[in-house]
Amino acid sequence: MTKLHPETLALHAGWRADPGTGSVAPPIFQTTSYQFRDTEHAANLFALAELGNIYTRLGNPTTDILEQRIAALEGGAAALAVSSGQAASTFAVQNLARAGDNIVSGTDLYGGTYNLFANTLRDMGIDVRFVDPADPQAFINASDERTRAWYVETLPNPKLIVCPMAEIAALGRPLGIPLIVDNTAAPLIARPFDHGAAIVVYSTTKYIGGHGTSIGGMIVDGGNFDWEAVPERQPNMNTPDSSYHGAVWAQAAKPLGPIAYVLRARTVLLRDLGSCLSPFNAFQIIQGVETLPLRMPRHCANAEAVAQFLSGRKDVSRVIHPSLQTGEQRARADMVLTGGNGGLLGFELAGGLCAAFDRAGAY
Repeated sequence: MTKLHPETLALHAGWRADPGTGSVAPPIFQTTSYQFRDTEHAANLFALAELGNIYTRLGNPTTDILEQRIAALEGGAAALAVSSGQAASTFAVQNLARAGDNIVSGTDLYGGTYNLFANTLRDMGIDVRFVDPADPQAFINASDERTRAWYVETLPNPKLIVCPMAEIAALGRPLGIPLIVDNTAAPLIARPFDHGAAIVVYSTTKYIGGHGTSIGGMIVDGGNFDWEAVPERQPNMNTPDSSYHGAVWAQAAKPLGPIAYVLRARTVLLRDLGSCLSPFNAFQIIQGVETLPLRMPRHCANAEAVAQFLSGRKDVSRVIHPSLQTGEQRARADMVLTGGNGGLLGFELAGGLCAAFDRAGAY
């Protein structure tokens, strides 16, 4: 099968046309509930013998189009849309870690994620150990027998330094530890699954949505991690789940595909915690996805132009952007950011904080 270009996937993955009406645009299925064909159909859905719609808290046809589209763009097996990027980060960890477990995370994180990890997850009994993401060995050193996952960001703001993602992922896989990557700042320009990531998370509120109208999040299952390779490392995937008829997720998902991780996230966490994306917001975010392949190159080009302009000013002491990095940082950016250097940048004024306040007051 010919590999489709991102521009085509962004427009057509998960939906081509309505078979009844011929409508090309995905509709908004603004419904809570669904009609089962018969009792056997209902039983199959609840038993996970087949996939389908049960209740919009668990899944919705409009949301499903968005999930399929993002999974296709990312090169993953399946995806789960949730109500926000914060919900995506939370579910990504909770899907593997229980009270008493831990994860190891890079220090370079979005502030909301850092607070979630440093405080709220710890209050829930999940310890988060922070290490320098530039040092892959630090993830090994901080891990023990109850470490369930490692977590990094592709392009963390404000440092904008790409971590050695492939090296980190390669160290974790023999131990049964998956790498979770927040790719919010780099959709299309970076492909974490190509560098060994097992799970990718997004705040779709940002570049993917693009219009600033709808908050949402996404978890993408790469379908590339063997959850049974070190079964004692991943008890959530390899022991009977009392919340779902004793299902062992690594086995229960096999007839449906390599989607054990995202299936558990949907069937347990989304069902019980309820952080579902509304069909209307799913529709709005789909509109953003359709223009993502056009917008991301422009975001990157604009940021690089601004970075070059600022780097030539005497009143600017430092410009933070991957295009200006050198040495090892530049080499990692070239390896991971294959579609551009991103739309985020930072800069420091030569006069420091006082100069920044003076400039702000001038406008």
